[in-house]
Amino acid sequence: MRALRNDRKYHRAKSRVDRLRRFYTHALVYVVVNLMISGLKIGRNLRNGESFEEAFFDMSHYILWIFWGIALAIHAFSEFGLPLLLGSNWEEEKIEEYMKHDQQDRWQ
Repeated sequence: MRALRNDRKYHRAKSRVDRLRRFYTHALVYVVVNLMISGLKIGRNLRNGESFEEAFFDMSHYILWIFWGIALAIHAFSEFGLPLLLGSNWEEEKIEEYMKHDQQDRWQ
């Protein structure tokens, strides 16, 4: 039983690390891609004769930042916010509850 519990804790921890890695990758891709797209758009506007201020403060560049940022915020909340709301051991308690329920069903 103890080995099973440790194995389960290891897999839970590994799963959590994998989810964090995916979030950090998502955040990095968000910054890199948006910087490249914004840089290209600002460069295009400068070549079309706009001043730097006009090119930089063109709000159409920031639409992608905003909408993708909302998706990133939702991703961050799912990784960091839900454990704060539900408690750090909520997942383990639910797993144990379902396992007990399944075990009771087998005995009946």
